[in-house]
Amino acid sequence: MRKNEFLTALEQALSGLAEADVKASLAFYEEMISDRMEDGCTEEEAVAAVGSPETIAREIIAQTPLVRIVGERIKPRRRLATWEIVLLAVGSPLWVSLGIAAFALLLSLYAVLWSVVVSLWAVAVALIGSALGALPVGVAYLFGGSAAVGLALLGASLVLAGVSVFAFFACLSASRGGVSLTKKIALGVKRALLKGGKSDE
Repeated sequence: MRKNEFLTALEQALSGLAEADVKASLAFYEEMISDRMEDGCTEEEAVAAVGSPETIAREIIAQTPLVRIVGERIKPRRRLATWEIVLLAVGSPLWVSLGIAAFALLLSLYAVLWSVVVSLWAVAVALIGSALGALPVGVAYLFGGSAAVGLALLGASLVLAGVSVFAFFACLSASRGGVSLTKKIALGVKRALLKGGKSDE
């Protein structure tokens, strides 16, 4: 792929972002390719070393704040006519309430996701606390004359300690999954907004 083809493909993949951001990204990668060519690479080698336009665009979109994309998306492309302003004002009780309800629903689902993760961590901490608490009590019973109860408590302490290790790694995995899902949701929302922006143009 030649430099101009790369830059055109990158510009298309970034369409929907703010024009200043797109220009800055294009200038950055154009300079990067030019620098590689000055170092002795052929044009095709320099472009290949930079990476594919789709991968680069995906990274740029992921790093662009959602607020910036929303701000660009809702920016009017033209001046609204009087009848459009009146229609928006008259319909605002309906579309504002629907928008708030949709946002509240998504926010509650997100909160439920993280409440499950927090609950799992609470269970893991409780297991660790129980294992640590049963250990001295078991030793006290063991040397206090009730060996059977002491052995049972020491055994329970060991079992709880083993289960808490598995619980810890399960919680760690759930937390990473929650963070990963959060990133994927944010990227999906950004892409949906950018696609919506393309269809309007």
